[in-house]
Amino acid sequence: MKIGIAGTGRMGAAIAARLLARGHAVTVWNRTPQKAQALAASGATVGATPDELAKKSDFVVTMLTDAGAIDATYNGAHGLLAGDVRGKLFIDMSTVRPEVEKALAASVRAKGAALVECPVGGTVGPAKEGKLFGCVGGEAVDVERARPLLDELCRRVEHVGVIGAGASLKLAINLPLLVYYQALGEALSLCQSVGIEPARLLDIFSDTSGGPNMLKVRGPTIAATLQGKETTPVTFDVDLIRKDLRTMLDEASALGVRLPLTAEALERYDQAARDGLGASDSTMLPAYWLRHGQSRPADH
Repeated sequence: MKIGIAGTGRMGAAIAARLLARGHAVTVWNRTPQKAQALAASGATVGATPDELAKKSDFVVTMLTDAGAIDATYNGAHGLLAGDVRGKLFIDMSTVRPEVEKALAASVRAKGAALVECPVGGTVGPAKEGKLFGCVGGEAVDVERARPLLDELCRRVEHVGVIGAGASLKLAINLPLLVYYQALGEALSLCQSVGIEPARLLDIFSDTSGGPNMLKVRGPTIAATLQGKETTPVTFDVDLIRKDLRTMLDEASALGVRLPLTAEALERYDQAARDGLGASDSTMLPAYWLRHGQSRPADH
């Protein structure tokens, strides 16, 4: 397959690496050119502009930060839709509100192309191994056309409805995880005085109802942060969490529902960012709370 990847941050680069390893012809583009150039050594072609990438590709996968990045990448003067894209299939994997995907689908259809949304669950490791979880929205015929490609990236592909449904489900799935990082930090503060070694403590949590699936994989890394070690490489940073939480709150407001725990978690992560952790991995958050949570009585 001739596949374009627009947006080669951590996840986009991992997806591109997976597809290159599977023998596909991959063209990449990123707003920061250096991030795209790093993939050239693995055999990727680097497109100078998004429209050049689209011209060389039958399928275009986008993994972009937010609605503004999507609009610029698709609709800019040299955006993905600037040229003749009739018959091409676009797959957007960004985590954004449903209304963003619906507007994007309309723009893509107007150019004679098709869009499938597939925001994914998983970080860099699962992306490189083809073990993501895909929440797909789109017309059935377009989803079936995308499925061979999605099956190479995802351990499970769930077609959950029309365009917008995938975005809704992804926000819902991410919410408990992001709130959990704060909840775990608070939970650990209750047993800090017991003196259990961090790796053992996280192992106990992961084998009880106090630990989600994530903890079985990320527990050792969280334990390392409790010992004062930095998480490397960064897979899902605090600033991205803040963006996702704000997106969830915006969507909740549009739906007329309240997310009080989500709002409180966002305040905690905003404080972590103000304290310099914006670019740090999410696994640092419980350790951050243990170090700083008790020193801010005015925050409670």
